[in-house]
Amino acid sequence: MVTNWAGNVSFGAARFSQPASASELRLLVARSQRVKVLGTGHSFSEVAGTTGDLISLARLPKTITIDAGREQVKISAGVRYGELGTRLDQAGYALANLASLPHISVAGACATGTHGSGYSTGSLATQVAAIELVTADGDTVTLDRADPGFAGAAVHLGALGVVTALTLDIEPAYEVRQYVYENLPVGELDLAAILAAGYSVSLFTNWRGPVINQVWLKLRERDPAPGADWRGARLADGPRHPVPGMSPANCTEQRGVPGPWHERLPHFRLEFTPSAGHELQSEYLLPSDAARPAFDAITEIAGQVSPVLQISEIRAVAADDLWLSPAYRRDSVALHFTWIDDLAAVRPAVAAVEERLLPLGARPHWGKLFTAGKEVIAQQYARLPDFTALMSHYDPAGKFRNTFLDTYLPPS
Repeated sequence: MVTNWAGNVSFGAARFSQPASASELRLLVARSQRVKVLGTGHSFSEVAGTTGDLISLARLPKTITIDAGREQVKISAGVRYGELGTRLDQAGYALANLASLPHISVAGACATGTHGSGYSTGSLATQVAAIELVTADGDTVTLDRADPGFAGAAVHLGALGVVTALTLDIEPAYEVRQYVYENLPVGELDLAAILAAGYSVSLFTNWRGPVINQVWLKLRERDPAPGADWRGARLADGPRHPVPGMSPANCTEQRGVPGPWHERLPHFRLEFTPSAGHELQSEYLLPSDAARPAFDAITEIAGQVSPVLQISEIRAVAADDLWLSPAYRRDSVALHFTWIDDLAAVRPAVAAVEERLLPLGARPHWGKLFTAGKEVIAQQYARLPDFTALMSHYDPAGKFRNTFLDTYLPPS
């Protein structure tokens, strides 16, 4: 049985394959009736589920080719962010942003609209300049920003084909300093100002009490250093882990020590592999002007949320034009929930969260646990019909469809 990395989502595949070459992959896709691709398995929805062939690209040759003239890098689909970050930094280059985990695959993260934090930076898929994929008949096609369907293909949920390579925008390498502050008062909290106070900012709270537990403030070299007291919060006296009680040994360097971008923007070190199990995850992106109402709405149901919660993270994401991006055409605030690994206990809390956040315009993360119906999802994505047409163009027989897509993106 193939599961996600936490071991609590089974993808139900009839066969699991790991082709070792591009030709083997194309032949496998052409011969299959139903196909989905599993990245690094960091998902809590059934977006990668299939009753047919589940494919991992982990055995395909990994390539990273830098084009300095265009300030772009072309990578094979099995490359993880930590691997790419190390290679880029060695060559003097960087990505604009990263997610909190360097262990996830670049292709999988972009496909589901995954993001880091920062009002000045978009989701990870906004870095994509071109996509190479194997279509239903085994042919290879390339889409770039000049293609009219590219904005639909960048966040694709695996519905168009098997992505084999991505071209990403890069920039000169830079350093980042990371500070962790504790006990930020919430009484007069201006969430928008707090989230815009650094290049990348994360707030961690368990929704218990009048303070936010931690603020992780990540600054670029050009930004002035903050003091020991910051907006009513106090600089931590040592390294911290986002989840109370857990060892910070696996977290990236803190206390303002400057370091390469790829060793500061994530919260965790590449050499630490996340343990299997013990959590479920949900996340919702809302318009930035709904940040405080959303925060207050969850505070009102803290009695339902906190008992089944490990920690919540609040981040900012810049607007983009990618059709299925949860940040489509609006600067967004993201509320993330890391739950205990007990679906029966967590599901009522998820329902309570959605009851409060969906009326505020919340869009669930495609790769996380959510219960919102297809009507709610359809209301949130104006370009859903265009994406459905794009699916029909690249996959007219529905080879890359599954129950998840049939539910939320039914064929026209």
